[in-house]
Amino acid sequence: MTPLKVVRSEEIAKGIHLLELRDPAEGALPEFSAGAHLTVRTPSGLLRKYSLCNDPAENDRYVIAVKRDPAGRGGSVDLVDNAKVGQLIDMAPPENAFPLNPGAKNFIFIAGGIGITPIMAMIRHLCASGLAKFRLVYLTRDAASTAFIDELNSNNWKSMVTIHHDQGDPARAFDLWPLLEKPGSAHIYCCGPRPLMDAVRDMSGHWPRSQIHFESFADAEQTRMADNKPFRLRLARSNAVVDVRSDQSIIQAMRSCGFDAPTSCESGTCGTCRTALLEGEADHRDLVLDEEEHASQIMLCVSRARSAELVIDL
Repeated sequence: MTPLKVVRSEEIAKGIHLLELRDPAEGALPEFSAGAHLTVRTPSGLLRKYSLCNDPAENDRYVIAVKRDPAGRGGSVDLVDNAKVGQLIDMAPPENAFPLNPGAKNFIFIAGGIGITPIMAMIRHLCASGLAKFRLVYLTRDAASTAFIDELNSNNWKSMVTIHHDQGDPARAFDLWPLLEKPGSAHIYCCGPRPLMDAVRDMSGHWPRSQIHFESFADAEQTRMADNKPFRLRLARSNAVVDVRSDQSIIQAMRSCGFDAPTSCESGTCGTCRTALLEGEADHRDLVLDEEEHASQIMLCVSRARSAELVIDL
């Protein structure tokens, strides 16, 4: 990992803090593409992933926005409270599990809360290139908790942006159906809380699957943790058995036993860890697989077992 200097840290909305990071030697940083994220080591040593929200054309800084979550696992609180201006923070190079389709000419972006962060990089890129049109629907509780609200309401973007506040009342939720009712040529990108992504997936089921893209900002370990039960995982090629605890993902349990598999988002949205399921009944928690794939495929980063044992093709 590479140490970068915190040169700016400020609250940009209620509970949301922006951090700007630069090379201590003032050199150029590794390039990134819209939708990319950084793996950050917090001051206490926790590893967390945060989406980059600045223009990918900028090679002298990385900008992330972090929602301080006291009910989380400690990473966001540690970073917001303890990463001070002038301090060095370790970063892994940018990775992208949520890239823009390079051939698309029209985009629909749907963001909920802090899910706006990767989409900010996307619309900055599209506006700078002028190569594609977009519409953004940004759903938040209220104006005070809406990140980048002034910029999104500026004359440059206002005609392409809809910001909706529901005040925490489900009866005031934004109706996405008129936007998604008729399939078109646009690519849909959605990032936000799991209920929002589930709703978008349900309402876009009649769209071509290749045009629908999701990213979750929630930690995979927090997904339905209360329902987790331990189970056995058998790797068919070696016949090795891995015991998966209730507080571990399949990927984490495999790594602890010296096994590995390709991963990227680790939130069940990118499809990198898709693996053939040979035996057993999986508890699918991803946003990638269709119903007809559930019997034969599994996403190792978030899904678990309903049966006592799963056998996978590794």
